[in-house]
Amino acid sequence: MALLFLLDEILHGTNSHDRRIGAEGIVRALVSLGAIGLVTTHDLALTELPSMLGSSAANVHFEDRFEDGHMIFDYRMKSGVVQHSNALALMRSVGLDV
Repeated sequence: MALLFLLDEILHGTNSHDRRIGAEGIVRALVSLGAIGLVTTHDLALTELPSMLGSSAANVHFEDRFEDGHMIFDYRMKSGVVQHSNALALMRSVGLDV
């Protein structure tokens, strides 16, 4: 029997140091049981998990761009950690001076 896990913003609301350690423990336990799954996050500290979990984990991302006041997504999974952020562009689009 296989177990599939889908975790979105794992341990959200926890400080980043404890979240990274806790997320590693949770994912390590699931993988040790033979589970497969996905963890989605905006917390770049969690991109360290694959280096701690070895070949059982990998970083992937979706890319987007901010164009004419709209977010445009390509919906294509790419290897590695995302290289840019959209949060500041979104804040500026609603009038925040950042």
